Amino acid sequence: MNFLTAGMPLRTGKGGYPSAFDVIRDMDLDGMELEFVHGVRMSDETREVVGNIQRERGLILTAHAPFYINLNSKEEEKVEASVQRIIETAQTACQVGGFSITFHAAFYMGKDKETVYEQVKRQITKINETLERDGVKVWIRPETTGKGTQWGDLDEIVRLSKEFENVLPCIDFSHLHARTVGEYNTYDEFAKIFEKLGNELGEYALNNFHGHLAGIDYGAKGEKKHLNLDESDMNYRDLIKSMKDFGVKGALVCESPNIEDDALLLKRCYMEA
Repeated sequence: MNFLTAGMPLRTGKGGYPSAFDVIRDMDLDGMELEFVHGVRMSDETREVVGNIQRERGLILTAHAPFYINLNSKEEEKVEASVQRIIETAQTACQVGGFSITFHAAFYMGKDKETVYEQVKRQITKINETLERDGVKVWIRPETTGKGTQWGDLDEIVRLSKEFENVLPCIDFSHLHARTVGEYNTYDEFAKIFEKLGNELGEYALNNFHGHLAGIDYGAKGEKKHLNLDESDMNYRDLIKSMKDFGVKGALVCESPNIEDDALLLKRCYMEA
């Protein structure tokens, strides 16, 4: 299992990617999720630098598409812009040696679940057609979401993953915990997630895993904000134990506010489990 920071470690300060990767190396972490929050903005020079460091050090890289994505928007131009942002994220991740990208796919917008599912599926089909034409090979992963207004519960993500060869879930355990207002927080509940992935998607879903974890504050409507792990009720120790028991391989990205410290906490917990 590889443990990644969500974006540059805080210790990077005002430094760029080389400094960030030095922090990751010095802390014995395994890589980084590139965070394209407001847009996929990375110069050709930076892409070359990141790609070279990735190859030299064998880093695990993933990427998070911009937050301004809604494949179910009522405005067609916003749907098209969302599709383009996911494509750009995949292209960039591929160029720098990333293996997987993730994104929050859609909001229900008052529509029923089946209608939204079909709309998301249509747009993922378009995305894949472009990526295949351009020879871009990375995992495309809709993320489990933290609020009931957002498309992306566990069943929806797994179902969509069955439709496409290059689509797998990004399991955000904190989002599942918040979305269900406190469920998905025991060893048995975590185990059921991995059983579901293995049974419905196959062993390769466990061998090529991409997940997110942080502490989380939530209420009746789901996610409020991320917290540091030990400042939350997130049962990360049993999660890590279940991951190890199921032989899960891939990347776990830490999204806590104290990014690198909790990433290291999770890695040490894994080594001790």
